[in-house]
Amino acid sequence: MALLNFRRKDSPAPSGANAAVEAFLEGYSIEVMPRTADKVEDFRDLLPRGTRVYIAHIDGTPIEDMVATARRIAAEGFPVMPHFPARIIRDRATLADWIARYRGEADVKQALLLGGGIAKPQGEFHCSMQLLETGLFDGFERLHVAGHPEGNRDIDPDGSDRNVMEALRWKQEFSKRTDAKMAMATQFCFEARPVIDWVNRLRAEGIDLPVHIGVAGPAKLQTLIKFAIACGVGPSLRVLQKRAMDVTKLLMPYEPTEFVAELAAHKAANPDFGIEAVHFFPLGGIKTNATWAMEHGGGAAAPAANS
Repeated sequence: MALLNFRRKDSPAPSGANAAVEAFLEGYSIEVMPRTADKVEDFRDLLPRGTRVYIAHIDGTPIEDMVATARRIAAEGFPVMPHFPARIIRDRATLADWIARYRGEADVKQALLLGGGIAKPQGEFHCSMQLLETGLFDGFERLHVAGHPEGNRDIDPDGSDRNVMEALRWKQEFSKRTDAKMAMATQFCFEARPVIDWVNRLRAEGIDLPVHIGVAGPAKLQTLIKFAIACGVGPSLRVLQKRAMDVTKLLMPYEPTEFVAELAAHKAANPDFGIEAVHFFPLGGIKTNATWAMEHGGGAAAPAANS
């Protein structure tokens, strides 16, 4: 994976890509945490109307903070999709309590189910499949699961994707048994060609869950390195570390322009290509990410109620 697919702010946009990029960015989603959401006065000033807002649940974040964030963002008119990381949920009763709070206080109807980023489960769950099997998400309108274009060492320590693909086949079969719309939201990536190959391979394997491709929003190189380490983005991390040896590059902001443009062009040429939407990780800040998206055709923010 190469960070070459990020474009500096003073570089020209790829020729002829605007229409394709605009279509590709339509209906994008974005991820926040309670502490980052607190820095936003009103999401209606930043995001297009109807933007799905994922709320990341980091280990140690009180459920009260998660629900309060969901309630606030929902009140501003945005559909919210909180994370349910299996390994930090102690038991079925805890899961049922979280769901009841989200639904009762924020009218949550969407959820992202994932294993979670900790090595040792804190309770009886260790994977998203166990969460799905509880039946507690019956009645949700959308259920998303995690996708890993670069593989996942937590699931396949040998570097293969054997267990990952087996889990996706299980989720594919589960999707046929639920009324909820299902999709895969992936980790952020930096290089288009491996993503294209991975999505095409999913189809060849009979997995047709729509892909919501993770895109790292505009950020400084050192910020990307920090998050790449935390998220285990191995192939990308090696490239970032090499670039970090150049102090001038370390201080320069990058944007995901070329990465998005290449995927958009492929989607435009292949309408049945499995990427359905873009999911942003606003590593350089929510406002910075939202501004970049708007400048590249990702819709205008809805006017705030008091504006």
